[in-house]
Amino acid sequence: MKIAIASDHAGFQLKEALRQRLVEQGHDVQDMGTHSTESTDYPDYAAQVGRRVADGLVDRGVLVCSSGVGMSIAANKIRGVRAALASSREEVRLTRAHNDANVIAIGANFSTREQAEEYLDTFLATEFDGGRHARRVAKIAQIEEQEKQR
Repeated sequence: MKIAIASDHAGFQLKEALRQRLVEQGHDVQDMGTHSTESTDYPDYAAQVGRRVADGLVDRGVLVCSSGVGMSIAANKIRGVRAALASSREEVRLTRAHNDANVIAIGANFSTREQAEEYLDTFLATEFDGGRHARRVAKIAQIEEQEKQR
């Protein structure tokens, strides 16, 4: 699977651990930064990953910041991105199965490395259920189109 990953400074160490895990699992990983703990602005990194997902250059995106909230908000501004905040394995499973989330945001200050790895593995292993959920996901795209017209 092709995966774009990024973090701000607060998520850098966890991003590095997750990036390494993905590489070891054989994924094609595109690291969009940051590359240190020097202070950065999370929207820049969320946009890079979100655009790669929306443009179909990668299959999924992974974002890490202190809470995961800022990254998910910023990524969701990009048309075609369905970014979800990870706070439990079951929540991650459901957001893939029911919402076809294509980007996961993880809070480095609210997740242990082990939890983050569990969220990541679940995010990658869970397929979209389709069916009635596909109708609902299509309505999200309709909202995006309506807002573009406003």
